Amino acid sequence: MNPAISNWRGKRVWLVGASTGIGAATARELHRRGARLALSARNAERLRGLGLADVLVEPCDATDPASLAHARDAILAAFGGVDLVIYLAGDYVPMRVEHFDLLTAERVIEVNFSGALRLTATVLAHLQTGGGIAFVASVAGYRGLPKALCYGPGKAALIHFAECLHLELAPKGVGVWLVNPGFVATRLTEKNDFAMPALLTPEQASIALLEGFRDGCFEIHFPRRFTLLMKLLALLPYRWYFPLVRRFSGG
Repeated sequence: MNPAISNWRGKRVWLVGASTGIGAATARELHRRGARLALSARNAERLRGLGLADVLVEPCDATDPASLAHARDAILAAFGGVDLVIYLAGDYVPMRVEHFDLLTAERVIEVNFSGALRLTATVLAHLQTGGGIAFVASVAGYRGLPKALCYGPGKAALIHFAECLHLELAPKGVGVWLVNPGFVATRLTEKNDFAMPALLTPEQASIALLEGFRDGCFEIHFPRRFTLLMKLLALLPYRWYFPLVRRFSGG
């Protein structure tokens, strides 16, 4: 369904959202595997603080098309092209209906979904056969969940967009990958006040993410002991799904 990537040495990879969490861990792992890296995030000092030698640091704001275009042009000039673009930028605010805040919801969706659209528009003409673009979404986008009034909808939209884009680009030999992690211990998930089953470290998540490119599948999801359960729940009719999710989540 997608090009299979197992050897990262010399691959030109642009990571957007690489300063913390899964993005930073993925940058370190790709650097270890010999990829040629371009790293972007809003905070340039955090990117440089990763301490990775011979990487291109191009700070940008994923919600700003002009900022993305400036970073893209610098990367293309330095690398002569790009093999894979990975969108890892994300925001998370747990939100219930009692505390629904429109501005916060719009901000979270702006980063989680609209930023991915803008990045796609920025690089679409430069994606190459044998490579492509990957989006980090979440299993929270499979179905509605408690406390996810702004996070879940943005991730669900990103999943749908990646599916549509894959249908368009796969016949051209250009890959579109959808990455759906479960819980990963980051500064964002520290906001949760509930137990997070099968919690991974960012380093574990980065390895699972990159290993997922080996098989050429559309979706990369991990850890499977958790994500397969979420997939099963997503298949249930609403009359079963809603009571089960309330019971399991305490929501």
